[in-house]
Amino acid sequence: MWLPAAIAVAGIVAIVLGHGRNSEAAAGVGLIIVALIVWMINWLFRLSFQSNRDRDQEERAREYFDRHGRWPGEDGR
Repeated sequence: MWLPAAIAVAGIVAIVLGHGRNSEAAAGVGLIIVALIVWMINWLFRLSFQSNRDRDQEERAREYFDRHGRWPGEDGR
């Protein structure tokens, strides 16, 4: 979370120092794009871990159902 923010701040600083007219400003825009890419990759990575946890939880619930004949959390009526 901090890495994309740091990259974006560096990009903003480069844009301000370049006054929008030279290669420093272009590098700043590039850094902001890189920050967005790093953030999105991090988000997708975390999303994949959440998906794996959900899948494992569902598998445990199915194993419980196979053993007990009911879903976990259901009352035994």
